[in-house]
Amino acid sequence: MIKILVVDDDQSICELLKIYLENDGYEVKIANDGVEAIAAFKVYEPDLVLLDIMLPKKDGWSVCREIREICPKPIIMITAKGEVFDKVLGLELGADDFIVKPFDTKEVTARVKAVLRRYIGREEAEEPDTLKFDNIEISKSKYEVKINGKMVDVPPKELDLLYYLAANYNKVFSRDQLLDRVWGFDYLGDTRTVDVHIKRLREKLDGYSENWALKTVWGVGYKFEVR
Repeated sequence: MIKILVVDDDQSICELLKIYLENDGYEVKIANDGVEAIAAFKVYEPDLVLLDIMLPKKDGWSVCREIREICPKPIIMITAKGEVFDKVLGLELGADDFIVKPFDTKEVTARVKAVLRRYIGREEAEEPDTLKFDNIEISKSKYEVKINGKMVDVPPKELDLLYYLAANYNKVFSRDQLLDRVWGFDYLGDTRTVDVHIKRLREKLDGYSENWALKTVWGVGYKFEVR
């Protein structure tokens, strides 16, 4: 599941964002000052940070700068000013986007999706063509899956799903997130589509290794678990 760290000293704003983001399938952690934000980032390892500029103990600029020194994960700055200076400084420090208070929660979730899509696109561009684990080889360009060196009949969309989970092994994704990443943001099908594809993949892949497996995380989604 994609994890988001929300940093704001206004607890009501944090709780509101938490509700809307969790409804969209994200896991959310809250921090209320700059020092707490840095500590939470290192422990929680979020996939995206929503970061207010005006924070106690350590301002958002300092937090952004420290995060950028250790990690390229996307940061969306939240400002009550909306001044050009804020945006220029934020971009120079490595912020990926800006939201100006007062904001609409729908705008926030839309910007989160857009920034994650760009970031994931950059990551995918750097992904290897072929993934290899114990007894299995998954080729994205050839659309081939081999078990113990022998070809397995896996249709393109099943392979796309398998490749995405394997490329992000041990990371849990909800059904909605998998629909977004594998089928596309404009896909209008039912989330049961994911369940059907996972079932078919298991029928072909289960039992070939004790070192990896397609796992169900009950109440959340699926992951490619590597032991």
